[in-house]
Amino acid sequence: MQPLISTALPLPRSAALAQRWRAWWRSLSPMRQDRFAALAPLAAVLLFMAVIVAAFWYLRLEEGEREQEALRRDVEYAQQRVRLRLLERQEQLMRIARDLSNHDLEGAEFNRRAEALISQYPELQAITWIDGHGRVRASQAAPTLASSQIRVVGEVLKKDETASTFELTRDLQQPIYTQPVARSGDAAPLLQLQVPLNVQGKFGGVVLGEYSIDSLLRYGTPTEVLARYAVTLLDANHQVLAGTPLGPRNHRAPQWLPLSARANAYEVPVSPVGNGLLLRAQAYRTSLGVVGSGLFWLVVVLSTMTVWMLIATWRHTRRRMQAQQALVTETNFRRAMENSVLTGMRALDLQGRITYVNAAFCQMTGWSDTELVGQTAPFPYWPESDMETLQARLFDEINGKTAPGGFQVRVRRKSGTVFDARLYVSPLIDARGQQTGWMTSMTDITEPNRIREQLSASHERFTIVLEALDASVSVAPLGSQELLFANKLYRQWFGSQTDGHLQLVAQAGVLPVTPTSPHHPQDEDGLMGLPTDSLTSAHTENAEIYLPHLDKWLEVRSRYLSWVDGRLAQMVIATDITPRRRAEEQTARQTERAQSVSRLITMGEMASSVAHELNQPLTAINNYCSGIVSRIHSGQITQETLLTALEKTAHQAQRAGQIIQRIRDFVKKSAPNRQLADAAAMVGEAVELADIELRRHNVRLTHYVAARLPPIMADSILIEQVLINLMKNGAESIVQAQRPLAGRCVELRVVPKNIEGQEVIEFSVHDTGQGLAQDVLERLFEAFFSTKQEGMGMGLNLCRSIVESHQGRIHVENLYNGLEVTGCRFSFWLPLAAPDNDATNSVAIAPIPRIVE
Repeated sequence: MQPLISTALPLPRSAALAQRWRAWWRSLSPMRQDRFAALAPLAAVLLFMAVIVAAFWYLRLEEGEREQEALRRDVEYAQQRVRLRLLERQEQLMRIARDLSNHDLEGAEFNRRAEALISQYPELQAITWIDGHGRVRASQAAPTLASSQIRVVGEVLKKDETASTFELTRDLQQPIYTQPVARSGDAAPLLQLQVPLNVQGKFGGVVLGEYSIDSLLRYGTPTEVLARYAVTLLDANHQVLAGTPLGPRNHRAPQWLPLSARANAYEVPVSPVGNGLLLRAQAYRTSLGVVGSGLFWLVVVLSTMTVWMLIATWRHTRRRMQAQQALVTETNFRRAMENSVLTGMRALDLQGRITYVNAAFCQMTGWSDTELVGQTAPFPYWPESDMETLQARLFDEINGKTAPGGFQVRVRRKSGTVFDARLYVSPLIDARGQQTGWMTSMTDITEPNRIREQLSASHERFTIVLEALDASVSVAPLGSQELLFANKLYRQWFGSQTDGHLQLVAQAGVLPVTPTSPHHPQDEDGLMGLPTDSLTSAHTENAEIYLPHLDKWLEVRSRYLSWVDGRLAQMVIATDITPRRRAEEQTARQTERAQSVSRLITMGEMASSVAHELNQPLTAINNYCSGIVSRIHSGQITQETLLTALEKTAHQAQRAGQIIQRIRDFVKKSAPNRQLADAAAMVGEAVELADIELRRHNVRLTHYVAARLPPIMADSILIEQVLINLMKNGAESIVQAQRPLAGRCVELRVVPKNIEGQEVIEFSVHDTGQGLAQDVLERLFEAFFSTKQEGMGMGLNLCRSIVESHQGRIHVENLYNGLEVTGCRFSFWLPLAAPDNDATNSVAIAPIPRIVE
């Protein structure tokens, strides 16, 4: 087999580019193609304008180049003419110089030849013979030469440019052109040529020829050049020496502007003078050129019309594209809305034939639109068991006998499953107002039916739960005597009337604001008939009331809710808390009993110290009485001495009575009562009682109470009990640590503080004992935990309960000196009394909950 040889030829480059362009165009989305199509007229306008501008610019550039080339040729021709004229005059002066050097020419003959040259050539203004010493030997000038420029025979050259050129000519031994400045303000400068004289190989002077630059320009430049251009002669600094230049504005016109009126200019140096003399020519604008021609204006008019037509076409195309884009957007929006709607739509003509189904209808039934459109009854989505019923429904639908609220049917899917649906039928009206069929909307209600059944079952279960609750639940509308709901327990307690509900609301203090109350017209929303305040503003949590006819304590809670019919109702939940209240009362009695027992135990521990304290006044009374009796028997007592002894005896008896009364007040059983108390007074009472015990242990007690402390709401006896317990514990810790007498000290400090943003009074007891171990600190306030062998473990637990019942906190920490424990600090704080409390205001103290920990 021979290999196959491809005969495909490569595409031309233009065809390949066109193919790539088509491939790129097909790759664009329709929206991008429309955008490019809309921009095509605008691009054509811009391209046309760019081409017109480029064409005129190119024509103007070509014209300028032609004019510039012609100017250059003419200027070079004029420059050659001036050069030849200068060279001719130079050759004539060199002949005179050669004759003078050979002594073939004398003064009179020099004057004759110089006069002949001056009269023959207008540009030659003066010829002067200067010897080697710079002295004028002979001079001949034209009549038009200014008197200041005439050289006098016999004068010596002054120090000016002529003298400098003279020296340069002597050094170089060749002709030199120079252009000295004018000698006076009104005289025009002259072009000078100095030709050296060579007398037998030595410098013998010069022949000075002076030219009129203006005459040189007038007679040396061709007349045709002067007619077409403004010709000027310039010096090395571009200063005008001869001629009249054009205005400066023409020089500044940029060459690249196609319609500019810039005058062309060209300049060349005039040889043999060199760069010291420049010939410059500027072209006159004698013709209108391209811009002034009729063809130009014809093209301008046609271009303007073309641009206007292209712009109109572009605007029309843009409006058409915008309308088309809006139509496409509207169609896409309607199609998207139609496809995204969840309701199935079906259209029937007047004969009952399906003419349209949407995507949701096809998705519900499982049949495509091609399978359904054009079908007549019976439809494929009708269940076989419901054929007769659905046929009758369709007949009624075609005849306009439809229910406004729709009707429920069963629909069979293509897979064979059946679902519940609700159909709504309405006439289909076209744009001319004529009915062309019937429009049916179908909604799948399988899930709502299932939810409705579940809600019914849930409501039944909820009702069963409410009936079985051990709390009374009742609901009544505001401003009505109707009882909307009452569970079983409510009916057992109060019956089926609203009396019990209203009694609970009134006694618990949760009376709502009546919307129709005439006393509060601003508290009602006129649109809804609801209170303008928050519905939870009258909500009272855990209101405890006592009902004598039931002999029960009830915890009542109330909240507002919107009833099923939209009315605002109040629900009241009453829970029987009689067992809890009785337990709390019993706990309070046990707590009070524990506090009294704790105080008795404390006084029992302090019995020996109290006995010692009472023994002192009793011994003093005995001694005073014995002394009085002995002195009366001996007759050595006076009335004044007897009165003094009796006053001292009465003072000691009063002191003993105060000690006994203080102990009796401390240990007596009394109901807890918080009232406005003075912290300084409580500290004084506690210090007097505790000082007896501390002296027995040889412990020094110091205390500091800040001045002007505000009052606190407290039970003075209970706070004194806490302070005595803490000071006694500190003394026992010092004794157990066996501190020396100098280090046996307990300090009590009472100062105001701000803790956690709350103004409080802090009580702190410092001792110099051995401190507490870490495991003891963690369990110190637990009930029945004690570090003493004979302790019950109730003292500190009771102290914490007392402090916390006063809304305070107690804290303990060890005191350190470096790493050594130097003692312990117990502190507790109590909040200040509220500003509206007074001395006659008292509140029963709450039960102490930590007594049984």
